[in-house]
Amino acid sequence: LCAMSKVLIVDDQFDIRRLLRAMLGKEFEILEASDGVGALECLQREWPTVILLDVMMPGELDGLQVLDAIKANPATSHIKVAMVTAKGQASDQLDALHRGADAYFIKPFSPLQVVKWVRNQCR
Repeated sequence: LCAMSKVLIVDDQFDIRRLLRAMLGKEFEILEASDGVGALECLQREWPTVILLDVMMPGELDGLQVLDAIKANPATSHIKVAMVTAKGQASDQLDALHRGADAYFIKPFSPLQVVKWVRNQCR
C-alpha cells in the first residue's frame, strides 16, 4: 500500500521540486504544484498521503494559508503536512506547528531527513 502513496510537493522553486522528486520518486507517486491555488486544486483531484509545502510562494495563497485550508477541512485534515521553508525563526516554526503542520524543515534542508519523515508517515 505504502509504495503507491502520493506525495504532493508544493514549491515555487523548480530546483527544490526536482530535488525532492529525485529523492522520493522511486518509492512514491509524486505530484507537484508551484503555488497555493495549484496545491489545493491538486489536493481535490489526487488525495495525497503527504504534502511537502513551501511557506513563501507567489500568488493568492502562501503555504500557511494552504495549511489552514487543509487542516480546516474534515476531508483533508488527516493528511500529513511538512512545511519546507527558508523561514527559520522559532516563532515561524511554532506558528506553523500551532496551525497543524506535522513537521517543519528549514532550507537548506537535509533531503535524507525529509525522505525519512515521508517514509515514516506512510507506514
